[in-house]
Amino acid sequence: MLNADSGHIGNEIKKFYDPIERAEETARIVCRGNQRKYYRFRPARFYGGIGTADCLGCCLRCLFCWSWDKVVRPGRYGKFYSPQQVAGKLTTIAYKKGFRQVRISGNEPTLARDHLLHVFEQIPGDIRFILETNGILIGHDSAYARDLSKFGNLYVRVSVKGTGETEFTRLTGAKSSGFGLQMGALENLARFNVTTHPAVMVSFSSPENIKAFKRRLREIHKDFEDFEVEELVLYGTVEERLMKAGLSYNISYEP
Repeated sequence: MLNADSGHIGNEIKKFYDPIERAEETARIVCRGNQRKYYRFRPARFYGGIGTADCLGCCLRCLFCWSWDKVVRPGRYGKFYSPQQVAGKLTTIAYKKGFRQVRISGNEPTLARDHLLHVFEQIPGDIRFILETNGILIGHDSAYARDLSKFGNLYVRVSVKGTGETEFTRLTGAKSSGFGLQMGALENLARFNVTTHPAVMVSFSSPENIKAFKRRLREIHKDFEDFEVEELVLYGTVEERLMKAGLSYNISYEP
């Protein structure tokens, strides 16, 4: 059985990384002053239509990630943009396409805290900003949730990696304490009344684990039990990575 710090694979001992340390290491690559690296800006069909900025750099290594190469090699891609440039591009896309919402996606937006908050400040109040995050840094520091609560047009989608500590570690390669940080993010956001919902990868979960997880979410906030099921899409080399890790999955789960 895997514990929080190491696991045995055959005769090999695998060490798990600390997602907070990984966040700090990655931020040194993708952040420069108040600028952040991005690799594209685009309209997207999700949420009924949304202006999207795809950033670089993440503190997790999810085996099912659709942006794997950019996650593990952020230094190879993109260029640096200021908050004003990012907000301007997102707003232009939204108004041109008739959208009323924008987001930062691709990797983990919260790595560049000051940059992100300054982007929010530049987004007009009639446009909703959907923050897609793994929540690690928000769970690590409750003041992050307090800062986010200042923006009335913000909606936070926390992408939870599995339904418990063991699943989290198998899916991300990170220490199981990271799952507690994801739960902590939901707690902090709820405490500061930030509009939030969890999106959960359950394709690797048993019915028993899902049931227990729903109880855990309900204890944080009654609305969190009705979570969004995050879709497993076998992009590119996703299936190959899952097979190498010995992970079986169910892509047809319905709550």
